[in-house]
Amino acid sequence: MTDTPFVIAGRVFSSRLIVGTGKYQSHGLMVQAHDASGAEMVTVAVRRVNLHDRSKESLLDYLDRSRYFILPNTGGCYTAEDAIRTARLAREAGLSNWIKLEVIGDELTLYPDNAALIEATRVLVGEDFVVLPYTNDDPVVCRKLEDAGAAAVMPLGAPIGSGLGIQNPNNIRIIKERASVPVIVDAGVGTASDAAVAMELGADAVLMNTGIAGAQDAVAMAEAMKLAVRAGRLAYLAGRIPRKMYGSASSPLEGVISGLRT
Repeated sequence: MTDTPFVIAGRVFSSRLIVGTGKYQSHGLMVQAHDASGAEMVTVAVRRVNLHDRSKESLLDYLDRSRYFILPNTGGCYTAEDAIRTARLAREAGLSNWIKLEVIGDELTLYPDNAALIEATRVLVGEDFVVLPYTNDDPVVCRKLEDAGAAAVMPLGAPIGSGLGIQNPNNIRIIKERASVPVIVDAGVGTASDAAVAMELGADAVLMNTGIAGAQDAVAMAEAMKLAVRAGRLAYLAGRIPRKMYGSASSPLEGVISGLRT
């Protein structure tokens, strides 16, 4: 069985698991979990990085940039203007011209402000950013983000950090069916089975942070997520059997019954 490469904006990644850097008990534990995850892309909140005084310890000191591709994100931004400003700051500081774009619209649910997200995507694409927007699991919004120039769309599986898993699998399936850019399920993955389901639905990759960082054993969970993403992708390519209302015998009985009668 031959898989197609995972490509975003012309860059090929061998791992379909993207991990974050927040909520770990220590930077050392984060490093171990990243290693166990097999991920190549790591997302970093620009607001958590000291971009002004490089003489002080920084989160970036714990990320081997020869090994990991750094994806800055605009986490904590509540307006298009703030997100655009944060993306520009990340690029000026030499982090990347890639940006995971987040514009939060509600403090309680952390659902995105999709109108502001589309606006910010359009502006940043016009400034030669590679934009990966985090959005609702809404096929219409995902289409509009793609039309605005997004290099990938990142629909949520459930609210950020909730661990609820994929709440609307049909929408993820529709988004993937209609998209011509990669679809990355972002947010809500709580355990390995959630990651596998996302991949079985056809997602090109899964991004997660809390599901690993908040586990009792973050390193073990990182490895579990790595294996789940691989298993889910393989199952998607293999093609599952149709769902049926009634049972179907695993072994055919026609020839056996005919032989008994004779």
